[in-house]
Amino acid sequence: MKRLLLWVHRAEDTVLVLLLLSMIVLAGYDILARSLFGGGVSWIPPLLRVMVLWIGLLGALLATRTREHISIDLISKLGGPLLNRVAASVTLLFAAAVCGLVGWYSAQYVQLAFEFQDIAFGEIPAWPLQLIIPFSFSLMALRFLIQGLASAAGKEISA
Repeated sequence: MKRLLLWVHRAEDTVLVLLLLSMIVLAGYDILARSLFGGGVSWIPPLLRVMVLWIGLLGALLATRTREHISIDLISKLGGPLLNRVAASVTLLFAAAVCGLVGWYSAQYVQLAFEFQDIAFGEIPAWPLQLIIPFSFSLMALRFLIQGLASAAGKEISA
């Protein structure tokens, strides 16, 4: 299981790095094309907007993996070990529920985009570009759930 998790983590990191490098190359090319040739490539700006969405959600996924997401630490500063464990469990399980709901409803949204044949830009359908939303939120929900249950059991893990 640890080997599988290691493989998943490396795949996430690789996709994130490749996406960021692609964004840098495409943005740089578009800037040079506009400066040198008087116009850029028409599909690069909308693609960069989609890539920003992907990188943001993959970054959030990475933050949940390493438990470096935004959190309020007031209770951990004031409470004892038992209160800290209970608070961590409750907040992680609440985050799992919220991410699960967002994942579920965003999957419904992607399904509607597929049914109505929404177009993102050019001839590209919107639904494949939107799949990152239910994917990332569902995976974040799973990670929060695992971390919350582990915290309730008194174990500290990162999923």
